[in-house]
Amino acid sequence: MIVDNLANAANYFSLHPLFEKAFEFISELDMEQAVTGSTVIEGTALRASVVEAILKPATEAKLETHKKFIDIQIPVTSGETFGWKSLSTLTSPVSGYDEADDIAFYSEAPSTYVTLQPGEFVIFSPEDGHAPLIGDGVTKKIIIKVAVI
Repeated sequence: MIVDNLANAANYFSLHPLFEKAFEFISELDMEQAVTGSTVIEGTALRASVVEAILKPATEAKLETHKKFIDIQIPVTSGETFGWKSLSTLTSPVSGYDEADDIAFYSEAPSTYVTLQPGEFVIFSPEDGHAPLIGDGVTKKIIIKVAVI
């Protein structure tokens, strides 16, 4: 898991050939005015979703992992807390891996939490179990899916 401010995004371009394009999309987007929905940025390898969702208590959040995509998540309208736990320590899947949706859920509690504010981002790799949407109220966020190469 990587957490930082969007102003520092260029520090991470070398980690993946599509990160620069992903953050370029974010920098050109009027995040506050963006409507919910998905945008293809580069074929099946890079896409963005603008989501509005109800935040929930940490006790209701489920850890999830992905095999095919890296997540870049950016809160837009409010703070959002994320739970985290290493995939290597997850042993209690709620169900099997859903290949079509590239997701698996786990019943364990996160081992750590981080709260992001608008202007910050988090990158979750396939090794990162993460529980998003923790908090109170409703939030708008952007999720960028970057194909694992």
